[in-house]
Amino acid sequence: MRQGIYTVAGNRALTEGVWELRLLGDTGSITAPGQFINIKLEGFFLRRPISICDWSGEALTVVYKVVGKGTEVLSQMGAGEKLDVLCGLGNGFDISKCGGRTVVAGGGAGVPPMYGLAKALLRTGKSPTALLGFNTKKEIFYEEEFRALGVETVVTTADGSYGRKGFVTEAFPEEYDYVCACGPLPMLRAAYDAAATSGQFSFEERMGCGFGACMGCSCKTKYGNKRICRDGPVLEKEEIIW
Repeated sequence: MRQGIYTVAGNRALTEGVWELRLLGDTGSITAPGQFINIKLEGFFLRRPISICDWSGEALTVVYKVVGKGTEVLSQMGAGEKLDVLCGLGNGFDISKCGGRTVVAGGGAGVPPMYGLAKALLRTGKSPTALLGFNTKKEIFYEEEFRALGVETVVTTADGSYGRKGFVTEAFPEEYDYVCACGPLPMLRAAYDAAATSGQFSFEERMGCGFGACMGCSCKTKYGNKRICRDGPVLEKEEIIW
């Protein structure tokens, strides 16, 4: 983990309520896809944790949903403005445990970290399949970005307004050897139940500090209590207790 001042390079709406924020700064503490940053916003006591979507050199990208006053303020920031950021938080996905045909499944706000994961898997010669789940067509984002990677990409919508009707868990391919997933708890539980293989699951949780000091995001696992912010957010399938 490193704390630094980052410069806003771009901040654009992807959908009505989902934004892509590009930052310039030190990315040296990022060691794995699925890690997150914690952004300090003036006038707010707690930082805002957001999963890292992509990073390269001195640039990193996060995609966030406007859900309250803090993220609303963030959406109003423009190029050149500065942000105090804790970077490289959490454990991220362990690429070495992923198979050659890993399913990367993201639901809604859980889609962004799967983009970085897909890129990392491709760099190691693996061939992931991306499953992107949304409620409706107007909520879809990053489909073209995944396809541009050359990754087999399947989009599902709960209402059937675009792509395959249903949930990502109903779109698992016939052949795969590992599962990585990120999204809301019901989606993760469904992916856990549907997975015929081992896997890693990234959990969303309300956080105080973001680095394990406050113990506010602790959860029980088969191997004892773990802090989602420090020991997670990624947990292995075999240790999860529902």
